Amino acid sequence: MSETTHAATGRNGMLVRDLWSDHRVWLFTAAILAVLAVIDPTQAVQSLGFTAKALLETAPYLLLSIGLAAYAGATGADGLIARVFTGAPIIMIFVAAAFGGLSPFCSCGVIPLIAALLAMGVPLSAVMAFWLASPVIDPSMFALTVGVLGLEFAVAKTLAAIGLGVFGGFVTLALMRLGAFADPLREGVGNGGCGASSIRDPKPPVWAFWQDTERRAKFRRTAVSTTVFLAKWLTLAFVLESLMIAFLPADFVASAVGGEGLGSILTATLVGVPAYLNGYAALPLVSGLVEQGMAPGAGLAFLVAGGVTSLPAAIAVWALAKRSVFVLYVALALSGSLASGLLFQAWIAS
Repeated sequence: MSETTHAATGRNGMLVRDLWSDHRVWLFTAAILAVLAVIDPTQAVQSLGFTAKALLETAPYLLLSIGLAAYAGATGADGLIARVFTGAPIIMIFVAAAFGGLSPFCSCGVIPLIAALLAMGVPLSAVMAFWLASPVIDPSMFALTVGVLGLEFAVAKTLAAIGLGVFGGFVTLALMRLGAFADPLREGVGNGGCGASSIRDPKPPVWAFWQDTERRAKFRRTAVSTTVFLAKWLTLAFVLESLMIAFLPADFVASAVGGEGLGSILTATLVGVPAYLNGYAALPLVSGLVEQGMAPGAGLAFLVAGGVTSLPAAIAVWALAKRSVFVLYVALALSGSLASGLLFQAWIAS
């Protein structure tokens, strides 16, 4: 084989590797839909419809958060945001957990903000507190929970979200003080944590960024890259969620988490991780199970564990952070959800 042929083969190999590296999420999603179109065309159409609807429903939150993140970067306001998170670590954990539990953003909508905070060098402990609390409850979810399960359950869910955030933040802080998670972001996400210079060397923000060519370009780059990042990962998440709904019926979930006692709380916590549909669909399911005799603590554990580890939330963590952070996130979700269910059940029984 000639040197020219060897060179061409090498170039082709590099092109294939680059194509896979840049578009592997899109390719994997397309492969799932292609296989589904062959074995079950009806479900393929339903999955496409489900994915499109889910993306449209989350679009307002995503556009707002993408715009805020891009604006913060273009104006230099990200330094101000970062400095807000550089106070006493203990206070920051409480503030971040409370804000996560009360913020109107869904778990998908906070992704660009979290990526920006981590890239700027904001401690993972505060970010983890916010990240854990955010998927569990928001104002609209609180109102719906009151309507379906009652005020007591809604308040318990809110306290569980904030408590989970505080618990996760302190555990993460303890591990960080032992030397863990020095650089939590994956390669290519944000700027690998080097943005801590925005805290060390703060500069006055330029609010009217559109008057500066370089800042306008930065706004466009940030907005486009964040949109593409979110689009590919959320498309995959929603496709997988559609398959879960189709092939993991609610009757199966009900049979798995029904019953009373501590065993049902543990089972609900474990089942909530893979079987959770979404926050709105899970509420009537839990309401029906509680009416049939399931322990309220088990219902709360299912909602909390499922919310934090739902496919969009979990895939967001996997896409942004390194594997060790993802493992910690899931471990905190499981242990914190179990504790929430046990405490709520003990309070109900008292």
